[in-house]
Amino acid sequence: MQDRTGPSQVYRYEGSSKGGRPIFTSLLRGAAHKCPACGVGAMFRRYLKVSDACPHCGEALHHHRADDAPAYFTIVIVGHIVVSLVLAVEMAYRPPLWLHAALWLPLTMILTLVLLPSVKGALVGLQWALRMHGFDPDAKEEIVPGFDADLAQGSPRPRRLDFQP
Repeated sequence: MQDRTGPSQVYRYEGSSKGGRPIFTSLLRGAAHKCPACGVGAMFRRYLKVSDACPHCGEALHHHRADDAPAYFTIVIVGHIVVSLVLAVEMAYRPPLWLHAALWLPLTMILTLVLLPSVKGALVGLQWALRMHGFDPDAKEEIVPGFDADLAQGSPRPRRLDFQP
């Protein structure tokens, strides 16, 4: 269970041995490509590859599960910017279609490539602040048996999913 404390948007969780983590500060630090814990160390070791741990404070960052969320949020952000500009330019100047293509396609690609690391960093910072996906040192890992568990039990091939009437 979580409860909100004060105007700083710090959340405290029951069962956690450590204090609350500031959400807004973590989002800003992540968006700046910095460690959400200390704000000094680099979060990324490559373009979109998150470091396993902060080089400055040693905070583990390998727990993140950003998956496809940064791409989806980036599409929404870039889409709103580009579509607004396309409509404004079309209404004001009515340029030919080739000029639209020459202007908006490169702008869309550049905005996407520039914003994607910041959005991913902000999401990793949010996950860290909310102690999601292994960022809580007191949380117990859930082990869900999967496909490999069936193979380990001696089954030479996976089970078929036939539905009997």
